[in-house]
Amino acid sequence: MQIRSLTSNLGIYVYAAGAIFLGLLGLASGDFATSWQNVGPNTPFREPLAYLTAALELAAGIALLWPRTARAGALTLTILFSVFTLIWVPKALVNLGNFDPIGNFFEEFSLVAAGLVLFAKFSPAGTFFARRQSFFVLLFGICPISFGIVHIIDMPGLLGAIPGWLPPTRMFWAYATTLGFFGAAVAILTGIMAPLASRLLTAEIVIFELLFWIPNLSAAPKNHFNWAGNAISIAIGGASWVVSDSICKAVQRAPAYIESANEVIVRA
Repeated sequence: MQIRSLTSNLGIYVYAAGAIFLGLLGLASGDFATSWQNVGPNTPFREPLAYLTAALELAAGIALLWPRTARAGALTLTILFSVFTLIWVPKALVNLGNFDPIGNFFEEFSLVAAGLVLFAKFSPAGTFFARRQSFFVLLFGICPISFGIVHIIDMPGLLGAIPGWLPPTRMFWAYATTLGFFGAAVAILTGIMAPLASRLLTAEIVIFELLFWIPNLSAAPKNHFNWAGNAISIAIGGASWVVSDSICKAVQRAPAYIESANEVIVRA
């Protein structure tokens, strides 16, 4: 039972690991996860705020690991990631022709949506948030659309990020991963093959972490950007995993609900 419980909630642990990674990185560097947590250099009390953010990320990530504190941890991370999401809004509105701030907005928003899914999951049954877990899943479903657009806009950079040894060609994987993002978004938003699509989306993000961010960190371990990229990538992978777990559990509950309803009808 313990093993089954661990595997069925693995997304929580990966999401928590991303938050803990961000927290440890912030405490070690005294800085934010640039350029995702885009706090300007002239921000008052920037360094104390970076340490405070790191401490909150670390504490909230650890809190997610225990049932009694998981709801508070999810709420803390949701609020924290919401702040960094909102920071991107003014920059996104200044130049709508530049998709980079919009892409960063949705990367941060994916963490917010997953935090809301977890907060709903840990909320008492029948409460406002618990009843809206499926809605929060849909909010996350918007994010892969942005991921796919980023791939199209930055196709040269994407091709350079794909290992040359990976068969059949770099171009094949560039198109496959881009279409994968769009397909996952459609599946999650419509509910058509959503469990499979959300699992494949999670696998895509995790594989990108393994083939891109970890090698980059190994090549330049003193580069803060590479550390931050790994932390954010793990957090986004965990966010996708959390949403995928929620979708799969909802599908598993549906037959039981229908069967129970049919029994009530028969008895009546």
